[in-house]
Amino acid sequence: MKRTSWSAGLSVSADGTGVVSHVGSVAVRMLADKVGLTSALSTALSRRSFTPVHDRGQVLVDVAVLLADGGQAIGDIDVLRHQDQVLGPVASAPTVWRALDELTPAGLKQVAVARARTRRHVWSQLRQVPVSKVADTDLGETIVLDIDATLVAAHSEKESARPTFKGGFGFHPIGVWCDNTEEMLAVTLRPGNAGSNTAVDHIEVLTAAIAQIPAKHRRKLLVRADGAGSSRRLLSWLSDHNQIRGRSMEFSVGFAVTEPVREAIALVPEQVWAPAVAADGGPREHGDVAEITDLLDLPDYPPGMRVIVRREHPHPGAQLSLFEHRDGWRYQTFATNTGVGQLAFLEARHRAHARVEDRIRHAKDSGLGRLPSREFAINTAWCVATAIAADLIAWTRLLALDGALATAEPKALRYRLLHVPARLIHTGRRRHLRIPKTWPWANQLAAIFARIAAIPAPG
Repeated sequence: MKRTSWSAGLSVSADGTGVVSHVGSVAVRMLADKVGLTSALSTALSRRSFTPVHDRGQVLVDVAVLLADGGQAIGDIDVLRHQDQVLGPVASAPTVWRALDELTPAGLKQVAVARARTRRHVWSQLRQVPVSKVADTDLGETIVLDIDATLVAAHSEKESARPTFKGGFGFHPIGVWCDNTEEMLAVTLRPGNAGSNTAVDHIEVLTAAIAQIPAKHRRKLLVRADGAGSSRRLLSWLSDHNQIRGRSMEFSVGFAVTEPVREAIALVPEQVWAPAVAADGGPREHGDVAEITDLLDLPDYPPGMRVIVRREHPHPGAQLSLFEHRDGWRYQTFATNTGVGQLAFLEARHRAHARVEDRIRHAKDSGLGRLPSREFAINTAWCVATAIAADLIAWTRLLALDGALATAEPKALRYRLLHVPARLIHTGRRRHLRIPKTWPWANQLAAIFARIAAIPAPG
C-alpha cells in the first residue's frame, strides 16, 4: 500500500508573529464603528463619576463581535485580544464580566436608544448601496415583525432558571425579528416556566421592537406570531394601536383549531375552497384555503378580525387528529385584521412566519443558546449583546455583501470570511492586512473592507 507523505517534514511551533487570525471579525468591528454604533453606545454608557480604562460601549461592541464570530463564552474575548495589533487594546474577560454586570435596567434602556439611533442611519444608507439585497425595494412598503419564544437549557444552577413545559430546565426568552432585514430588534429573557402566550410579555417585547424601527418606516407594520400570539389581550392591543397617527398595524397570528373551528370547517362547501399558493407565488400542490369568519362566534375578539383556514394532504408520518383522520386533510388556521387581499396571498404571507425559526437558530448559535452567568442580570445583558451581534451580521450583509454571501448563514460566513487569517505588514506609518490570495473568497473579503470604509459617518 502506498503511504501518504504529505506530512513528511512538517514541523509545528508556537512562535509565529505578524499573523492575524479571524481577520473577517475586524471588518465586523469596523462596521460597528463606521455606522456609529460604538460611539452611540459609549455615550449611552458613560458615567460622570467613572472613567474606566476600557470604554464600556467598546466593550459591549467587542462582546457582540465575538458572538458574531462564533464565540460561546466570555473567555472567548481572548480571540479579539490576540488581534490587538489591529484592534488596539481589548478588555480582558474579568473586565467584560464587570461591564455586563454594570448594565442596569436604566443602562439597557440607553443601549436600546443608541441601537435605534444607529439603525436609523443604517436604514438610510440602504438605497445608496448597490450591493444591498433590499436596496431596490427600499425595505418594502410593509415592515414585518416576527415574534416568537424559544427554550434555552441551563446545565447548572442559574438565577431564575425554571422547569420548562417540555420537561427541561432553563429559560424561555422571547424575541422580535425584522423579516425585511433579519435584524433582532428586541429580546426579553424570561424564566423557563414563563407562559408561551403571556400577553404582557408579548406586548413588552413588541413595544421595544417597534421603538427600534425608524419613525418613517413605522407607517405600515405587520406583526406575525404563531398560536401563542392569539390571546385576546394581545390582539386587542394590536387592534387598539392600528390606525393611530396614520400608522397601520396589521397582525397575522396562529389560531387554535378548537371544536367550534372544526364545526365551522365542516360547514365549508367544497366549491368555496380556493387553491393555496407557494412562497414564490406558484400553486401549492394539494393545498386549499377558505375563510370561516362568518361561521364562528367571535364576540371577545377585535372587530374586523378574520379567521382563515388552510387544508393540505399531510406529509408521511404526520400526526392527525380524529377530525383530520375523517377526511384525510390536515388543517391549520390563523387570524388577521387585514381586510383586503386574496386569501391565498394572506395565507402564504402568514406561512412565511416560519422563517423566524431560522432566526432563532442563528441567535442560539450566536450567544442565545448558552448563557454565561449564574446571575440573571448578566445573562440579560448577554442577550442584548446577542441582539447586537445579529444586527451586525445583518448590517454586514446589507451594506457590504453581494451574491451568495449576502444570503449565507452565519456559520457559512464564519467559515468563508470571518475566520480567515491574514498577514499584518507594517510599511512606514501604515498597516497592511494581506489576505492569502489563494483563499477562495479573498477578493470578496477585500471588497467588504472597502465597502465598509466607504460608509459615511452619521450626521
